[in-house]
Amino acid sequence: MRATGTFTVSGFAPADLAPARAVATGTPAGVATMQKRFEGEITGHSATLFTYALDHATNVGGYVAMESFEGALHGRTGTFNFTHSATTSGDDRKDESFVITPSSGTGQLTGITGTGGLTDESDGSHSIWFDYDLPA
Repeated sequence: MRATGTFTVSGFAPADLAPARAVATGTPAGVATMQKRFEGEITGHSATLFTYALDHATNVGGYVAMESFEGALHGRTGTFNFTHSATTSGDDRKDESFVITPSSGTGQLTGITGTGGLTDESDGSHSIWFDYDLPA
């Protein structure tokens, strides 16, 4: 089943966190927390641990995120985690990965599995979808 929606970022806060032995690279790495709000067939909110290596001047780099969602898909309520990552050469998304974390679902979303994706639209809005399965 596919659920679609839009989201807004309601918070983004860089964290002061670095490895004990940091390695200097051409693209600085960082960690942040992020919050999102979802509307559409996907409703609710999420809390995200966001790691990135990004050249802020050119917007070139990549990220890996662990997102914890609370809300509903097609009216079925609960929580679950999902991971997503991508790279960019400035104005695109490549090398994407998006997976619902096995055994993370609760409530009416217990047993959820699947994949998904997200897009940054040219008007500045954001879309998201989950292609998911739930036990009968």
